[in-house]
Amino acid sequence: MSKRDYYDVLGVGKTASDDEIKKAFRKKAIEHHPDKAGGDEAKFKEINEAYEVLKDDRKRQRYDQFGHAGVGSSAASDGGNPYAGFGGGQNVNFDFGDLGLGDIFGSFFGGGQQRQQPSRGRDIETSVDLSFEEGIFGKEHKLSVTLDDTCDHCKGSTAEPGHDLKTCDTCKGSGQVTRITRTVFGDIQQATVCNDCRGSGKIPEKVCSVCHGKGTAKKDQTITLKIPAGIDDGATIRLREQGEAIARGSKGDLYVHIRVKPHKSFTREGDLILSEVHIPMVDAALGTDIDVTTVDGPIRMKVPAGTQSGTDFKLSGHGVPHMKGNGRGAHIVSVIVETPTKLTKRQQDILKEFKATAGKRGFFS
Repeated sequence: MSKRDYYDVLGVGKTASDDEIKKAFRKKAIEHHPDKAGGDEAKFKEINEAYEVLKDDRKRQRYDQFGHAGVGSSAASDGGNPYAGFGGGQNVNFDFGDLGLGDIFGSFFGGGQQRQQPSRGRDIETSVDLSFEEGIFGKEHKLSVTLDDTCDHCKGSTAEPGHDLKTCDTCKGSGQVTRITRTVFGDIQQATVCNDCRGSGKIPEKVCSVCHGKGTAKKDQTITLKIPAGIDDGATIRLREQGEAIARGSKGDLYVHIRVKPHKSFTREGDLILSEVHIPMVDAALGTDIDVTTVDGPIRMKVPAGTQSGTDFKLSGHGVPHMKGNGRGAHIVSVIVETPTKLTKRQQDILKEFKATAGKRGFFS
């Protein structure tokens, strides 16, 4: 579906001042905020996207010149990141657990239900560093991790092969044991996780001779990670059930945080690539053809006569691949006109003569 004009979204004209744009945004945002009665989340996001572009002078200039293609498909605050998620961290384990308020009160008053053995393994975090070009075109990466994996001997059952699991004698299969504590307030009954079966209600007839009943063992693994073209710095890729294993349960997930190194010549804005090129004043006045460096290699670009410093040119199809569809964004080239600082006597005379003949029109009018 085609996007609406950003000025129409905010209800302002194309000559609106920064203050008018800000006031229009606030009015529309309050009207459609999803937290209020009658709010509209889709319209609120559309309003925010329009404001993010029109409040920025450079983005607004490109939008006026090239339309939506000049600001990319990811003008909204998410930066076009379809993997937005957890923060960075190298080989850091985390486990949010499942302890609720009932458990907290139960630990004091005995009225809560104690936590059973986790049903899945822990999630794992790691990170991958990419060059700017690898972020644009994607790559296949070999990821090395060390984590608790399923024991090969007992296949995670905790029991020696040939032996079954039986009901825990201590908790009678409930996974909990009850104890009574005498306090000044009277006897308090409290349920705790059974230490023998760790809350599962089952114990092996004979414990695995390799993992000693844990069901897991430390292993070094190499995982092939396919990093998609167009991924941005800060994105997170989730690999389901590639995290740590647990006895008689499913594996956790592996979260890979992507860190893209900055480029010395290019910057990225959504699916746009931005760069600058410097040309002499005379070339800007007379017009010229120049070679522009892109991620695809050098591209020949025509600079028309009379080009002013700060003018943007769009190289379609040389930007960032669209992660949610086909095609690529554009490469926006800003032309910076250089004024000479050291002139010979002959050059000064030529410019003075030109100035005299140009009259009141100025150099490039």
